Amino acid sequence: MSDNISADQLRLLIERIERLEEEKKGISDDINDVYGEAKSTGFDVKTIRTIIRLRRMEKHHRDEADALLETYKQALGLA
Repeated sequence: MSDNISADQLRLLIERIERLEEEKKGISDDINDVYGEAKSTGFDVKTIRTIIRLRRMEKHHRDEADALLETYKQALGLA
């Protein structure tokens, strides 16, 4: 009886994961559509992706990354 319950539980977990993976693919497709729309209106998609990445970061991490980038740029004569 315990093996049946474990097998049923495993099957249910796998089916949930499969449904979520399908939803994730749908959302990913939607996101790509929005990037395509942005590109078709003249926006630079690479820059938009960078902005989104920066907005996810906490301010102090963003400040650290900016300071480090500025230091590297100065060391290479790019600033």
